[in-house]
Amino acid sequence: MRISIWPGAGQRYDEILEVARHAEATGWDGVYVADHFMPNAGPGRDPLAPVLECGSLVAAVGAAVPRVRIGSLVYGNTYRHPAVLANMAATVDHVTGGRFTLGVGAGWQVNEHEQYGIELPPVKQRLDRFVEALEVLHGLLRRPGTTLHGEYYDLTDAVCEPKPVQDPLPILIGGGGERRMLGIVARYADVWNTWGHPEVIAHKSAVLDEFCAAQGRDPKQIARTAQALVVVDGPVPDMPMPVIGGSPGQLQETMQRYREIGLDELIVPDGLLGKGADRLRAMDTILGLSAAH
Repeated sequence: MRISIWPGAGQRYDEILEVARHAEATGWDGVYVADHFMPNAGPGRDPLAPVLECGSLVAAVGAAVPRVRIGSLVYGNTYRHPAVLANMAATVDHVTGGRFTLGVGAGWQVNEHEQYGIELPPVKQRLDRFVEALEVLHGLLRRPGTTLHGEYYDLTDAVCEPKPVQDPLPILIGGGGERRMLGIVARYADVWNTWGHPEVIAHKSAVLDEFCAAQGRDPKQIARTAQALVVVDGPVPDMPMPVIGGSPGQLQETMQRYREIGLDELIVPDGLLGKGADRLRAMDTILGLSAAH
């Protein structure tokens, strides 16, 4: 099981780079960056807290950190035109020498759409648009030219050159909806990602397998990745997002459960790991526990 770090974009660039360089130097497999423009609205969150932009970060980190994979987790389709995004992704893949994973999702965060005047359609329309966007991304990144006259996107003999270094550049789809999103994953994704404890991931992975079978696709063609907030040694907070750990022993046990259900990659957000030297020590502990099996 690969293990990757997810430094929050709501910190200074030098802090993000410190995390990424430490991950590269100590044996982590990847570094991911979220795509948002402000914190999500909610209790205890500063609505004015600064957030760095994902597209610029993945290029900058990828250029500065030479070994690990770099990924977006995930670009929001509502505010990223897929033809523009395809060119961004191909460029980052060249910057990184073929180490980029293009993570995309349908878009969801309400406050950034409201503040910027960007439409956030109902879920069905959002997913319809996302499917068309995936057709655009597959076409531009993997074929010489693309023509698509859809409801949301209209391309005629469109090109994206140079093509990525990787053939193909892996497309990660983030989402866990069991009625439709996992069916989209089954059709278009090289990598799947969602939040969850091991039992949640195991259940949703089985649903994904069913969609793959219905579409005639080998489920082994889709890598499975997941994340949860991590506490290395301390009380586990009551949060809406899944949290694992509490002690090194508990964390190691949970990581083994992820491994047993066939997870290909565990992604660790750095939000509960502290700052500075404390965060780097926590990263070392997590990596050591991961390598113990």
